[in-house]
Amino acid sequence: MTEPAEPARTAGPARRGRGRRPADEVRADVLGAAGALLLDKGMGAFTIEAVAERAGASKTTIYKWWPSKGALALDGYFHAVESALAFPDTGDLEADLTAQLRSFVRVLTGTPAGRVIAELIGQAQTDPDLAAALSQRYSGPRRELAVRRMRRAREQGELRADVDPEVLVDQLWGACYHRLLLPGPPVTEEFATSLVGNLMRGVRA
Repeated sequence: MTEPAEPARTAGPARRGRGRRPADEVRADVLGAAGALLLDKGMGAFTIEAVAERAGASKTTIYKWWPSKGALALDGYFHAVESALAFPDTGDLEADLTAQLRSFVRVLTGTPAGRVIAELIGQAQTDPDLAAALSQRYSGPRRELAVRRMRRAREQGELRADVDPEVLVDQLWGACYHRLLLPGPPVTEEFATSLVGNLMRGVRA
């Protein structure tokens, strides 16, 4: 099984030449800087000022695109881990779910991303902008990827017709977040494999 790509990181503040940069380039640099700062330092050290310095961008420019540091932190986090969380579609739902969930667990436990997403979820409880961004830009789109994959499997006869893909997503990824956020047994790749196996035995057509 192919290992997920290591989340993107940068070494430090970007060095820029003179002249105005294209907006797309500035935005990409800001996202890269935000993701790297999060994975290096966590939310405690995450500030708009620090991201601006790393990206070689102005705070004014950053605030044009992100309403709060929480919203920027979330986009930076997703930018850093997106390539490691791609959802496969090989035509074998159990294999695809196992590969994706194990990859997700490796990101959570083998990189600083697990600590970071736990901090973001915690801060979202008191930061409405971050809570909205978490739903709109991270959990919502990722949930839709999984739901679409399961709907295709249901249409192709891999799942029973009465199975609700939304509930399956909660059962699989919800269980991983439960172990990540609460003291108790660790979230492991073996746990992810068992989750998928147990689930498929109950819902396979």
